[in-house]
Amino acid sequence: MIGTVWPMAWRWQRLLDVRGIHERLSWLTRAYFVAYTAGQLLPTAVGGDAVRIYETARRHPGRGGPVAGSVLLERALGGAATLALAAVGFALALGHYDVGAYLWIEGFFVLGTIVLAVAFFSRRVRPLLAKTVPFLRLIRVERPIRAAYEGIHAYRDHPGLLFGVFTLTLAIQTIRVLAIWLAGRAVGVDLSPRPYYVMGPLLFLVLLLPISVNGIAVRESFFVSFLGKLGVNADQAFATGFLFFVVTLCLSAPGAVLLAYQSLRGFRNA
Repeated sequence: MIGTVWPMAWRWQRLLDVRGIHERLSWLTRAYFVAYTAGQLLPTAVGGDAVRIYETARRHPGRGGPVAGSVLLERALGGAATLALAAVGFALALGHYDVGAYLWIEGFFVLGTIVLAVAFFSRRVRPLLAKTVPFLRLIRVERPIRAAYEGIHAYRDHPGLLFGVFTLTLAIQTIRVLAIWLAGRAVGVDLSPRPYYVMGPLLFLVLLLPISVNGIAVRESFFVSFLGKLGVNADQAFATGFLFFVVTLCLSAPGAVLLAYQSLRGFRNA
């Protein structure tokens, strides 16, 4: 899991570069680890994304829109790659495992991804989106939403980059699913990686929903529900989910160390 952070930071660096925002890979990697730490206290992984946007925008004054656009697009492409991986998983599991009920969940995310892609990249949709401006101004969110939209829309002129980021994300998610499978093996769940390529992508998507802090209870319930359909008892299924939670905690440890070091250095300088 830790080894996948560097390619994700490199992916983000490429998205920033085409918008004229040049940042060191080491700092972007550090920002990812800090975001994982923040994600332990904020609802869903989106909370960590907000921290990345805030920190990077502070380093590049006046470029908040492109920065937000790069992070949001990165998340959207990650979701699309996750759905593609889920589709492959379903094809592999067809006829071997009874997971048909989860097709509805995947279908919902597929539909949402298509709608968002059209909204962000189609020029024909812009007049329709413009009709929402009075309402957005009324609730005082028009400026940040416009900045994020323009930041994402600008990438429609870089299809090669978008395809490359999508492909890299697909490879990263493929590796990350194996971490879930290994967590199951550690608690005695005797299943091949195949069903985890159905469950893993859906888990990554479900954890994006702002239901609880850091996906607590949502993650474990999902494991019990999904693995229960495959004959895994509730105790082992819960233990698999909890152990994967421990893995994510370990992933946030470098960020916690970095934050503690920066705080201590700032205190000494003061």
